[in-house]
Amino acid sequence: MKKVVVFTSPSCKWCGVVKNHLKKNNIKFKTIDITKDKYAAVDCQKHGCRGVPVVLIGSRWICGFDEKKINKELAIK
Repeated sequence: MKKVVVFTSPSCKWCGVVKNHLKKNNIKFKTIDITKDKYAAVDCQKHGCRGVPVVLIGSRWICGFDEKKINKELAIK
């Protein structure tokens, strides 16, 4: 199973949607709040993401809640 990290912020509605989607599909993930970890925010920006949520699956960065890309990377049917 690929390592999954979700970059979030407290006021982000879509962050909750991503986390619920992963939980519903029994995917374990780590959450990083970019308002508390400035290095994480810089990492997200380096990979072309300007906001949250950002989902890192293995070495693949997905900006926003892109369900098709997330499902493809995690082999969710």
